[in-house]
Amino acid sequence: MNVKDLRVNGKVDSLELTLTDKNQPREFTSRWGSSGRVCDAQGTDSIGDTVVITLWNEEIDMFAVNDRIRITNGYVKEFRGELQVSAGKYGKLEKL
Repeated sequence: MNVKDLRVNGKVDSLELTLTDKNQPREFTSRWGSSGRVCDAQGTDSIGDTVVITLWNEEIDMFAVNDRIRITNGYVKEFRGELQVSAGKYGKLEKL
């Protein structure tokens, strides 16, 4: 799967990316009262297309710029006109 294959509200079967940028983490509080950290990163696939990757809590410290990663069983959403991918609760995010 490549970035060009991603669709809003779709599933990410398996997507391999290189992290090319990583923003500073920010704190959040959910509407249910839980809190944590979230960070947006930029990933590039093997053909040069880019997508925003949402990293949550412990995932933020696991990855750095230039790391190769794989997202398996993740999801795609759209936020402010940009596609974003995340492993979510049921997916897997791993360093290659």
